[in-house]
Amino acid sequence: MHEKERHRIILSAVQEKPVVTVPELVDLTDSSEATIRRDIAALHVQKKLRRVRGGAEALHPPQFVGLAGRPFTVNETLNTRQKQAIAREAVALCEDGDPIIINGGTTTFQMVHFLTNRRMQVFTNSFNIAEHLLKHSKNTIMLSGGTIYREQNIVLSPFDNDVTRNFYARRMFMGAQGLGPLGLMEADPLLIQAEQKLIDQADELVVLVDSTKFRKRSSLILCGLKRIATVITDSGIEDRDAAMLEEAGVSLIVANVQAGAKTENASASA
Repeated sequence: MHEKERHRIILSAVQEKPVVTVPELVDLTDSSEATIRRDIAALHVQKKLRRVRGGAEALHPPQFVGLAGRPFTVNETLNTRQKQAIAREAVALCEDGDPIIINGGTTTFQMVHFLTNRRMQVFTNSFNIAEHLLKHSKNTIMLSGGTIYREQNIVLSPFDNDVTRNFYARRMFMGAQGLGPLGLMEADPLLIQAEQKLIDQADELVVLVDSTKFRKRSSLILCGLKRIATVITDSGIEDRDAAMLEEAGVSLIVANVQAGAKTENASASA
């Protein structure tokens, strides 16, 4: 990752929470600790943040604390071809008329390109997904209510009496921070609370994760493997991870990334 991009991510991160640690920034940027420490030192000298022991803080701490995890604008640039191929397989599971939930995320966002000619009832907590489908499809869109989290481009509500409880879905499509033997993992308690409500409204849970997510971990478990009906990933999945899903009774779909690239090229030429 280029230095300017790392600096942008670091400055964004310190505006989201009072103090950001070096390990957190290493995870956000996929850089080494030495690189992050140099970046923090440089930004400190430039008076763009304040260096503190073990991390950095904003010169003017935020009044509103955001969610843990990478911003949407950073995540959407990672493993793009894999995400597009995975999203194409997810939409292939749907039939016109189906009520579905699409949880906000960069992999699930790629579904919008394949939903253009569909007619379904879509419930989402993502402004990006709702806006694109409203402009470029004839699907019926319902958007959840709550607090807007700009960095992740999602709307979350901690309350039980929101519109979520009034929507039934045949399937819910979602990504995750990580996926392992204990199940789906997320980075923020509020995400866990809001997403568990959505999961309760769907018959089937379909998880969209590129193969790198099998190597990522978080301290927060969203749900166990037994709750997941299907996992869609790319061919980078290791045999041990495929075996883990099979043992838990989870269906596995491996997306053809090359086919996704051909689709993308065809769309660009049209």
